[in-house]
Amino acid sequence: MVGDDDSIALVLNRRRRAHGQLAGVISMIEQGRDCKDVVTHIAAVSEALDRAGFKIVASGLRECMTGDTENGKEPITEAELEKLFLALA
Repeated sequence: MVGDDDSIALVLNRRRRAHGQLAGVISMIEQGRDCKDVVTHIAAVSEALDRAGFKIVASGLRECMTGDTENGKEPITEAELEKLFLALA
């Protein structure tokens, strides 16, 4: 995983929040809730996932700039970062 312990904790927290929100969306659909409410919650899930992805890419950028990696691993390349970033677009 790219990032220090604090970054990883933030990403995991965001992923857990998105997981809970997605479970809520599934429940709302099963209950036949209003379309507007369901779409609003889907947007919240999407935003939570996007933010987590961007945090991972930002951590990768930081590693590339400083050369700091865990366990002597090679830092992620500029091309790999670009590919990851564009995957979130």
